[in-house]
Amino acid sequence: MKPDTIVALASGAGRAGVAVIRVSGPAAGPVLEALTDRKPPPPRKAARRAFCAPDGGLSLDDGIALWFPAPASFTGEDIAELQVHGGPAVVAAIIDAALSRPGVRLAEPGEFTRRAFENGKLDLAEAEGLADLVDAETEAQRRQALRQRRGALSAVYDGWRGRLIEAAALIEAEIDFPDEELPDALASRAGPLLTALAAEMARHLDDAHRGERIRDGYRIAIIGAPNAGKSSLLNALARREAAIVSEIPGTTRDVVEVRLVLGGYPVWIADTAGLREAADAIEAEGVRRALARAEEADLRLAVVEPGGQTDGPTGHTSGLTGALREGDITVLSKADLGAGQTGMTTGHTIAVSSTTGTGLAELEVLLAARVVEALGREEAPVLTRARHRRLVEEARAALERAVPALRRGPELAAEDVRVAATAIGRLTGRIDVEDLLDEIFSSFCIGK
Repeated sequence: MKPDTIVALASGAGRAGVAVIRVSGPAAGPVLEALTDRKPPPPRKAARRAFCAPDGGLSLDDGIALWFPAPASFTGEDIAELQVHGGPAVVAAIIDAALSRPGVRLAEPGEFTRRAFENGKLDLAEAEGLADLVDAETEAQRRQALRQRRGALSAVYDGWRGRLIEAAALIEAEIDFPDEELPDALASRAGPLLTALAAEMARHLDDAHRGERIRDGYRIAIIGAPNAGKSSLLNALARREAAIVSEIPGTTRDVVEVRLVLGGYPVWIADTAGLREAADAIEAEGVRRALARAEEADLRLAVVEPGGQTDGPTGHTSGLTGALREGDITVLSKADLGAGQTGMTTGHTIAVSSTTGTGLAELEVLLAARVVEALGREEAPVLTRARHRRLVEEARAALERAVPALRRGPELAAEDVRVAATAIGRLTGRIDVEDLLDEIFSSFCIGK
């Protein structure tokens, strides 16, 4: 059966100067002819066309038509792209006109990219890179997504899979042809290959979740005692009133987050409940969430008001002990009230006034430097999703079982190598991926 022809707005929704409508499938050519009352233009050549309702209907718009015959198109199918004026009424009229043709329906989210995958135009890792590229909001996210879209991760995984197949062939040859005149100890030759692969996978996993943090955001938690100035600091960094500021202790009960861009990287900064002995069950839950967020964060800002520092650079007001780690930053708040310190001080301590702005610029520079230090290394392709990490961990664990199994007999090792090859194959969609497709492509926007 021929697939349906799908149509959707491929550019952003809402009012715009230009909108791009994409049609993909076997009826794309007939749809284009029906809307323009002319043959499609030469492949990949833009042509001005008047768009009208099919069968001599009303004029709808003037715009540009592009024709991409299969297989030289994004989806591998015939594609027509219509560039029209971006008013919602124009877009709706042209899509309705396309839908009036037999076999044409609206595209589901991610369906164009799914068809590209199914037609061999890109693999799963490249498709995920494309989704990240569409969602990229920072320069670092764009660079990372573009590398993945161009196949940098896929090249790593395909290389691993090829070597696993080579090792599996050595082991299977010894199992299947024990009486043939094959080189001695074929399976033993697979051992060094599997050991090297397991080590490479371990190095790939040992990346401090850098790729995931670039994609999802570096996390900073603001912690401290009630009324230390945490919410004021969050508002000052966000340059808006994101959190309620009050003289009443315990105003912040839940985690309040704002998203910033520091050093070209996405950053989430969270204001948390004041750390103290809770007065009620709700505040106790807020304190629990504050400590949990501090534990999960990549960096903590310990806010201490004047007089709140007790035991030198590592001693802080009650509740902070144990929540901080080496490299965290102490913020001496309310510097305008006579703390006697301004700007950068020794170590990882800085005095700030959220009211006058004293020290804020220095704090932002310090935070940006920390983020760039953690995420800014340009290295080999990195893991960007939990799905990737889970499958690489599964493959590595299988190889760590396979190497000692070789000494007991090739049959057990062969099964573990097959498990590893299957896991790596699922990363790029080479094998056994049907259950992953809906999960992956449903995250795309309609029209992509």
